[in-house]
Order: sequence, then structure tokens, then C-alpha cells
Amino acid sequence: MKFFKTVAIITILLVSVWSCKKDYTIGGTLFKAQVNMTTYDYLKTNHLFDTLVIMIDAAGLKDELNQAGTFFAVTNYTIRNYVDARAAVAKLAANDENLIYTFDSLDLPSLRDSLRSYMFHDRITRDNIGQIGKLATANDGEVRLIQLQPTTDYTTSAVFTTKPEYIYFTKMVALPGSPIPTDSTGISQLLPQQLIPVLCQTTGILTTTGVLHVLSNQHIFDFYGYQQ
Repeated sequence: MKFFKTVAIITILLVSVWSCKKDYTIGGTLFKAQVNMTTYDYLKTNHLFDTLVIMIDAAGLKDELNQAGTFFAVTNYTIRNYVDARAAVAKLAANDENLIYTFDSLDLPSLRDSLRSYMFHDRITRDNIGQIGKLATANDGEVRLIQLQPTTDYTTSAVFTTKPEYIYFTKMVALPGSPIPTDSTGISQLLPQQLIPVLCQTTGILTTTGVLHVLSNQHIFDFYGYQQ
């Protein structure tokens, strides 16, 4: 009986670890992150990015996307969050709570640079980030802080004795006396209130044209509503 109890406990732990790892990767497999298609084609074949693909097409960014070394993709949920936030602002401005504001209300071509702020020339992977992080300039000219940080958001302390590390995609805001750093030596000087971090729910999908990371569903596209 003791033997079977031990086997049962081990089985539960293995299933828990496997489940956490399964949640970690939705592109490729745990053993092979490579997908044999371009970044654009991968997004187009995954329904999680249906709305994003519509926006990319409307902005004429297919080629630029496939030329990017790294893309931090936003899901349908993050764009839904964006539409809801803009709808709330529009209703308040019009003083009309019944105002209809949907995805179709967006001027998609005008969001071209917002989409480009998630594209980077360099290939950004777990191997070249580190906990201190690195500053990376997006295709729209904005500088982002990319870090590898320990978190239990996607795991449970009952299984792991040390926190797994996940990639964070962070918008930085300048404050009086605390500018956005121009090189990595200034990262340690950033104040917590200058950082708007977003956890990546999936990282390291390797397409034939670049590296793809997927941001959390809780993210609001373009960091809309946060301090600029």
C-alpha cells in the first residue's frame, strides 16, 4: 500500500510539472520550438491572433513583420481590452453611455506605429536578456526594457522550490529627474513607478523569419490608459 501511495504522489507531481510546461509553450513543442512558417503565417494560422492579423493587414505591415528579428504578439483579448478602454473614454467624452464603440470604430491605419512598437530588429531570446535586462529599440523608435524575471504567476510553489524565470516586456515612462535610460547602465536607476511591465505568457517560438513571444491576455494594446 505504501508503494502505491508513493507512486500516486510521484504521478501527481509529474502531471503538475508537465501541465505548467504545457501552458508555457503554445507554439512548436516543448522539445522543438521551431515552426516551419513565417511569423505572419504562424499568426494567421492561430485563431488567438485573428484580430491582430486584421490590424497588420490594414496597416500594411506584413513584410515588415516578417523582416523583424523579434515580435511581441498581442492576442485577441488584449485588443478587446484596448477597444473597451477606448469605448469608455469615447462615451465619457460624448456624455453618452449608450454610444456604440466597437473594433470597427478604430482607424486601423493610424495604429501602424503602435503595432511597430512591438517589432524589433534584433533577435531577443531568453539567452541574451538576463535579470538586469536589456534596452531594445522598437521599429517605431520607442525603447523598451526586456527582462528575464522570476515569478510564480504561471506555476505553484508546491511544485517548484525556486521561481521559474519568464520574460517581461516593459514600457518605461520618464519622470522629473528620472529620464528613460539611454544604455544598460541606467537600468538600475529606474524607479518602480517608471515601469509598466507585461508578462509574456509564451516565449521562444522560432519561425522561419524571427522570434515570437506572446504577451499576457491582461495586457492592453499600446499600453492605452497608462501614463505617457
